[in-house]
Amino acid sequence: MPMNKSAVKRVPYGSIWDQVAPLVARAERPSRYINHEWGSVHGNGDDVDFRFCMVYPDTYEIGQANQALRILVNAVNARPGMAAERGFVPAPEMCDALREAGLPLFSIEGCAPLASFDAVGITLPHELAATNVLEALDLGGIPVRAADRAEDDPIVVGGGPCAYNPEPYAPFFDAINIGEGEESLPEGLERVRELRQAGAPRHDILKSLAALPGWYVPSLYRWRNAEEAQREGSWIEPLEPGLPQVIEKQLYRGFATSSAWEPCIVPFAEAVHDRLNVEILRGCARGCRFCQAGMMYRPVRERSADNIVVAVKRGLAETGYEEVSLTSLSTTDHSQIAEILQRLNGDLAGTGVRVSIPSQRLDSFGARMADLVAGQKKGGLTFAPEAGTQRLRDVINKNVTEEDLFGAVDAAFAAGWRRCKLYFMIGLPTETDEDVKGIASLVQRVYDHVRTIVPKEQKGSIQISASVALFVPKSHTPFQWCGQISPEEALRRVNLLRHSVKYRAITVNWHDPKTSFVEAVMSRSGREAADVVEGAWRRGSRFDAWSECFREDAWREAAESLGFDVERAAQASFPVDYVMPWDHISCGASVRWLAREHDRAMEGETTPDCTFGPCSACGVCMNLGAKNVLSAKRGGELDD
Repeated sequence: MPMNKSAVKRVPYGSIWDQVAPLVARAERPSRYINHEWGSVHGNGDDVDFRFCMVYPDTYEIGQANQALRILVNAVNARPGMAAERGFVPAPEMCDALREAGLPLFSIEGCAPLASFDAVGITLPHELAATNVLEALDLGGIPVRAADRAEDDPIVVGGGPCAYNPEPYAPFFDAINIGEGEESLPEGLERVRELRQAGAPRHDILKSLAALPGWYVPSLYRWRNAEEAQREGSWIEPLEPGLPQVIEKQLYRGFATSSAWEPCIVPFAEAVHDRLNVEILRGCARGCRFCQAGMMYRPVRERSADNIVVAVKRGLAETGYEEVSLTSLSTTDHSQIAEILQRLNGDLAGTGVRVSIPSQRLDSFGARMADLVAGQKKGGLTFAPEAGTQRLRDVINKNVTEEDLFGAVDAAFAAGWRRCKLYFMIGLPTETDEDVKGIASLVQRVYDHVRTIVPKEQKGSIQISASVALFVPKSHTPFQWCGQISPEEALRRVNLLRHSVKYRAITVNWHDPKTSFVEAVMSRSGREAADVVEGAWRRGSRFDAWSECFREDAWREAAESLGFDVERAAQASFPVDYVMPWDHISCGASVRWLAREHDRAMEGETTPDCTFGPCSACGVCMNLGAKNVLSAKRGGELDD
């Protein structure tokens, strides 16, 4: 699979469109590879002396919808003398065509070879993107391992959700940015720019980056074995004096007061979630014990209703979209969500524009909320009870009840919805067969309930489905010490659920446990897993998130050849005093608090959301010198 390095030589920055165009013309979807979309930035002025390419490790349609990509490209382009472009991994047939032609992966805006940039950033959105990171680097003409890069190769930086356990990716990156990058990424690139222009060697550039808050340079740390790590209290040992022992995530402290309007690109090709996305709040303090995002994006910071309404109207005017999504981890938790929806519904009445909310909380989706988000196009709603019994919902700290679910369903179907998806997980810590059967019972009772609400002539339009995913233990969560059940056991529980659902009208969907198994291996492993990633990639693994491309055999063979125990990596449980391979990365929440939440979970005790009540002592505000920023008091009744 790796391309012949002799066939691709690093060239000065410049377009290779004349060479690429014949391949694009024959590509499955040529619009994936052409530039000049509405809103794109080209050149960024005549004084540019530093070029950066931000790569999403999947195809254009998936990556272009990623808000982080847009935010970071805009942040770098805002710096004088710096230009940022976007890059995506071509579809598999285009990857092969480029290799056959001896042509490199190229940027969208300038159609420039990846290796011609001063720095390249690759976001790590999920664990199944790991092999595509190597695909992007190799196809771009950049050595996949940082240790093999020459002085004039681009500085390769990473970031994103999976950076909170950076070790399985560590050998492939020169540096990894931990946390929110609006300020820290441009700051790090400025450091690279200054030192490169001063003629500093690569090692000195990386050492200087490591001195900046939130920057982790893996090559400057020795990776310890398990015995040594438990004895010393850390898996990493600094190789030079002055390096931080713990790398703390960085917050964009100006988020709440920054404009919710973020200049965006309208793609030629239809992207996933092809609509105007406006981020209305960041962070979530609900405290679901399986949820990594809820831990790593704390504290909660809300943008004001005025800010959001202005941004939505401006964004619609500048893009022409007919749908806007108010995005966050828990949009209906925004303290001014009712006001925001009321104002937008009034201002957009008669325009045909739909306002959608991607995340509906069961305990905040009442009749008034259903009316406010209904609009004219009622597709389907998704609610996430996560577990089938109250006992297990208490274990995971979901803090919702069956009454909350039935109240939300009542409101939705009374407002005109006829399709509802209920999202659950199997394999959660302490789960029993009775909990699995509880999912079937709950879904059937929801179906029975909505049939009493919907008029007789519309009963045939009712669609209730259950979507089931396998629990994946994630770093920096109270369940990080808990193992995943085996794929075989997962399938047994899925079949138990399927056979427990007696109504043919109810659809049960489930994710492939084999891909979730690889996710768990990646989410819980240390630096030794990088060899497995490379071994799987060299055996043909890429686009692992695509079911038709996933190669379990490549992962298994790579692990076996290295003597790497993938079952232990995914399924082993540890005591809460065990030092995990990511403990040198801090999300702000203390390990002590995570351990306490783990113990409370085992006792079935819940912890309230601190934005609705007292502080839960997670440590984020104290450790990061930050606080929750709310636009109004949460928990009030919606206006009539």
